[in-house]
Amino acid sequence: MVVHRNTMLWLAALVIFGSCAAQTPVVIWHGMGDSCCNPLSMGSIKSLIEKNINGVYVKSLEIGSNVAEDTENGFFMNVNKQIAMVCQQLAADKKLANGYNAIGFSQGGQFLRAIAQICPTPPMLNLISVGGQHQGVYGFPKCPGNNATICNLVRKLLNYGAYVSFVQDNLVQAEYWHDPLNEEEYRAKSVFLADINQERPTKNMTYKENLLKLKNMALVMFLQDTMVQPKESEWFGFYAPGQTAQLYNMTQSDLYKNDYLGLKTLYESGRITFLSSDSDHLRFTDTWFINSILKKFLV
Repeated sequence: MVVHRNTMLWLAALVIFGSCAAQTPVVIWHGMGDSCCNPLSMGSIKSLIEKNINGVYVKSLEIGSNVAEDTENGFFMNVNKQIAMVCQQLAADKKLANGYNAIGFSQGGQFLRAIAQICPTPPMLNLISVGGQHQGVYGFPKCPGNNATICNLVRKLLNYGAYVSFVQDNLVQAEYWHDPLNEEEYRAKSVFLADINQERPTKNMTYKENLLKLKNMALVMFLQDTMVQPKESEWFGFYAPGQTAQLYNMTQSDLYKNDYLGLKTLYESGRITFLSSDSDHLRFTDTWFINSILKKFLV
């Protein structure tokens, strides 16, 4: 059998491009005070993933039309509006049509979990939450980057009243503010976290149905975290109601016991992995990220 040169070139091209297409795309979402394309953070992470996964397509989410808007929106754009915007971005990206892996950093972790629950198309395959606050926060001790002025305003608004409607509708951090001393008000007035954590009287069972489509969910806790209070929120733990000393873990929570979100099903089927880094919030090395995240879940 004679194979013409053009046919051989076509077959070679098919092998090359086919191997690239076989790599599952990666979507990343930055944390508070950061942006999609900061060369010292998300830009560096994007390059690290591309360097270690040959031919992979990495989409770093930008909330707004430029980096400045993206950074500001991480503080002042209603989270539900951000989720709707990202759902549209993902659905419009043809490179994601067959599915993607998601990595969320800090608040980007719980935001991508909301994407998995609310927007099942295109399908999210693996979700890696790096320091995400899945049971919320009760404290705002540190300010990331060069955002001191904005952070002081955030603190003033939280002190004014995290559950005041104006604050809830316009301050991102208030929307995952979880006051253990006032659980009833939190459940009634939280416009984001109480909803995605099934803490409304009426449960949205599509949230559970969609989250159970994940192949794996990995949760990273920073053991020396001085930004997230309590750090156990990164593993779905939180303060027991009525005080700020005793903590419960994921399996002790009502959310888990009643399996409202599918956490119990995911855990018992071996699809939740708890990871840790013995460092402060988002302070990890390239080697740790490659070995703990990329090689375990994406390569």
